[in-house]
Amino acid sequence: MKRRAALLLLPALPALRAPAVLAQGAPPWRPTERPLRLVIPFATGGSNDIVGRVVAEGMGARLGQSFVVENRGGAGGVLGNEAVATAPRDGYTLLLGGSGSFLISSLVQPRVPYDILRDFAPIGFIGQAPNVITVHPKVEAATLGELAGLARRARPPLSYASPGVGTTGHVLGAMLGLEFGAEMVHIPYRGTGPAITDVLAGRVQILTNAAAPLRPHIAAGGLRALAVAAPQRLDILPGVPATPEQGFPNLLSSTWYGLLGPAGIPAERVAALHAALNATLADPAARQRLAEEGVGVEPSPDPADYARFLAADRRRWQDVVTRAGIRAE
Repeated sequence: MKRRAALLLLPALPALRAPAVLAQGAPPWRPTERPLRLVIPFATGGSNDIVGRVVAEGMGARLGQSFVVENRGGAGGVLGNEAVATAPRDGYTLLLGGSGSFLISSLVQPRVPYDILRDFAPIGFIGQAPNVITVHPKVEAATLGELAGLARRARPPLSYASPGVGTTGHVLGAMLGLEFGAEMVHIPYRGTGPAITDVLAGRVQILTNAAAPLRPHIAAGGLRALAVAAPQRLDILPGVPATPEQGFPNLLSSTWYGLLGPAGIPAERVAALHAALNATLADPAARQRLAEEGVGVEPSPDPADYARFLAADRRRWQDVVTRAGIRAE
């Protein structure tokens, strides 16, 4: 989903706890005391890790200070998020926030020790990778309309795989069931890799995920791509129609990334961090590395813009989670 579309939902929303932009002419903040710390609430090696390290490298060069990257996975992202929410409010500890690990986890986990709008200071949006809806080739559906009809008739119900409870793959699969008016069975896995393996083997029929990990299997014929859950087609999958083209304008979902710190960081430090982030995202080399992960860069003009997006996106997914009865055990 384009962030601009989400922001139109809340035109008058206050800037939550995003500090004001640095006043013109004020001296920029420089983190000279010690290295900065970036918490990534996932293990090393995946897309979140790559995106976080690209951002840390670029921002460190522009701030004149190195970053220490800390991979702290567990509890669907809650452990890493909590570590940042309770960190000193000095701008030295930041979080790579994501649609699943930061926002959706706060809606489905039974006990979350923070509020994502109250306890964090938005720094800036990074970008997003629209999700692709795929099926095993033996599924007799070449369009979303055909999949909807098949799902309503299927006995037993069709199943969909996800990288885990509360991930974007989970909630988009649940949204499919709601849009189709059909019962569908969720099969959670511990990561994208195992989910792909079982769908390729035909043990599960449906998988939604960002394009990057699915693209090789789509090209090889192991998966059939039915739609991109975005307002328009993807450049890297030009033959796959967008969901609105097929009569499903509400099926919009992406894996997005943003940068946050604990609430209460001084305004001039937020402004300096935001400037360093946007300068990194303007760098062609950084943009290319992010594009290789399927991430379209969308820098926010100021931290308040990202704050408004968070509120709008939480409201949208709260509706899906409530209607589908999604809850982590």
